[in-house]
Amino acid sequence: MAILLCGIYPVLVWGLAQALFHSQANGSLVSTKGQVAGSSLLGQQFAGPGYFHPRPSAAGNGYDAANSSGSNLGPTSQRLINAVTERVAAYREENNLGPETKIPADAVTASASGLDPHISAANALLQAGRVAKNRGLTKEAVFEMVKSRTEGRTLGILGEPRVNVLMLNLDLDSKK
Repeated sequence: MAILLCGIYPVLVWGLAQALFHSQANGSLVSTKGQVAGSSLLGQQFAGPGYFHPRPSAAGNGYDAANSSGSNLGPTSQRLINAVTERVAAYREENNLGPETKIPADAVTASASGLDPHISAANALLQAGRVAKNRGLTKEAVFEMVKSRTEGRTLGILGEPRVNVLMLNLDLDSKK
């Protein structure tokens, strides 16, 4: 049993994963110019004004995969209410948005894992003006980049359209 469960089975599963899902089995790493830029499955921090910013992270000290977890704060938690209120104000200021603009929930709340690599298309479009201005691009050009990186619903029915922040920011970097 030990040989079967500790030797043969793990090697079989590893071999199948490498043969059938090579990229995913190795972390879905994204390389640019011969350097690994990140994983398309894990969020990472982009702080500069010329980059699209991911959702807030509850994973350790921001996007720390070793501390992946949600905040576990419920909707009546004063700590959560205060954090969201602060994030909404900061998001409005950073993106030069008026008080009438509705802020997408994913812009001010962390995902369950704290490592979500995607933002909603609405969140990306609200950030496009700031990114365009800081990159010296037209807003329309950045809108087109967001549109080209927008992924549809999973299986056509699950979830919402989303944008992978790493891939979008790598597209921006390639426009230099």
